[in-house]
Amino acid sequence: MPRLQRSTTHPDQKLTTREITTNGEILANRQRRTAKTSPVVDETASNPQRATVVLGANSFSGQDFVDLLITTTNDRVFGISRSQQRDATFSSYLRHDPDVLAQRFEYHALDMNHDMPAILALLDRWRPQRIINFAAQSEVAPSWDHPEHWYQTNTVALSQLVNHLRDCDYLQRYVHISSPEVYGSCVGEVLEDAPANPSTPYAASKAAADMLLAVFRKQYDFPLLTIRATNVYGARQQLFKIIPRTVIYRRLGRKIPLHGGGHAVKSYIHIRDVSRGELAVLDHGTVGETYHISPDQGVAVRDVVGTICSTLGETLADATTRVGERPGQDAAYVIDSTKIREELGWQPTIPLATGISEVVAWIDERWRSISELPHEYLHVP
Repeated sequence: MPRLQRSTTHPDQKLTTREITTNGEILANRQRRTAKTSPVVDETASNPQRATVVLGANSFSGQDFVDLLITTTNDRVFGISRSQQRDATFSSYLRHDPDVLAQRFEYHALDMNHDMPAILALLDRWRPQRIINFAAQSEVAPSWDHPEHWYQTNTVALSQLVNHLRDCDYLQRYVHISSPEVYGSCVGEVLEDAPANPSTPYAASKAAADMLLAVFRKQYDFPLLTIRATNVYGARQQLFKIIPRTVIYRRLGRKIPLHGGGHAVKSYIHIRDVSRGELAVLDHGTVGETYHISPDQGVAVRDVVGTICSTLGETLADATTRVGERPGQDAAYVIDSTKIREELGWQPTIPLATGISEVVAWIDERWRSISELPHEYLHVP
């Protein structure tokens, strides 16, 4: 399969005057940032426990990452999301002892679009060494209806956050969760330096966010690490996503609509494999770099639905119906994750069939509450 190659600079290539000036500005910015004295009392000065903030902690990916932090690190974890904290049906970290959670985790329901001053005040009080940002409007098809909402959250609010953080001397590492959607539909395996070619307003808003952060990295030496993970799934995922929705629809006796017949190729990867990769990047990734997280191969949506149907003892033909393709649907993207595998030793470990069985078990166990919840996407600006 053809691969898009990373661009390289010849070792003998001389820096231009502009490049020398830029490097000097970066060094000066780094020195200013190190020398800056914050007027806020450093709450970590007498406490060696590291502080990590998870923005979007109530999201599917955010809640799993919080659980992984509590399970595998000694970090003091702070979570911020726009919605109220969810129960154990959707928050895996609530399985921990309440006394442990009280000591290790603090949650605040704040919206980046409306509560930014409060969020920034908390960050300055907590003085986290590390921030990982999952907060985003992330649905593709609905972004055509109100693209301004996607830009507001994914780009405008982000610019306010990062413009504040660039002057904060406490921040050592900032992980930005981007999306492979920024590449559009690509031929071959896509490397981390492939050009952006978005096909939807959602993808364009994420590409804009990536470019914004790259500017802050270049100009202010912002401690940026970027991650693009493929189609994450698992127990506790939003119910309108294809894997849980397929199980729910069949439990309700409803047919599953397959857009375009389900021939689009996706790269499904279990949430815990993704969280482990994100933690590896947060802990050991090279600042300024981008990392892909993906499974070993892609699979057509119809084949994933077929696997679910087999798990439920049904056939694909009986359980599905074909509907029109969504606007801007990428035919396929298979991103290459050699970089994180070789540099950080990460590997996916959970087979798709195992993860699907886990989702089925979760839905059946929580069926009383899940069956009464909305199973379609409900947009909240």
